[in-house]
Amino acid sequence: MTVNDAVAKRVSKLLLEKGMTQYRLEQESGIQHGSMQCIMNGRNQTVTLSTVILLARGFHMSLTEFLDDEIFESEALELER
Repeated sequence: MTVNDAVAKRVSKLLLEKGMTQYRLEQESGIQHGSMQCIMNGRNQTVTLSTVILLARGFHMSLTEFLDDEIFESEALELER
């Protein structure tokens, strides 16, 4: 699984937990709809730290809270070098 896949899964999970729509997250985070679609549909190969920070802010949580999920601890997470 790529980092982008993990971020997309985390976003989907948080949207359900918080009862938010993707549109609301886009508004809260300031991420453009097209960029969000690329992340969520797997068309984005590398999500930046800046984008992850914006996503965390959109959910009104810290970066640490956003990343505090077992999906980011997986040994199967593919990291680019």
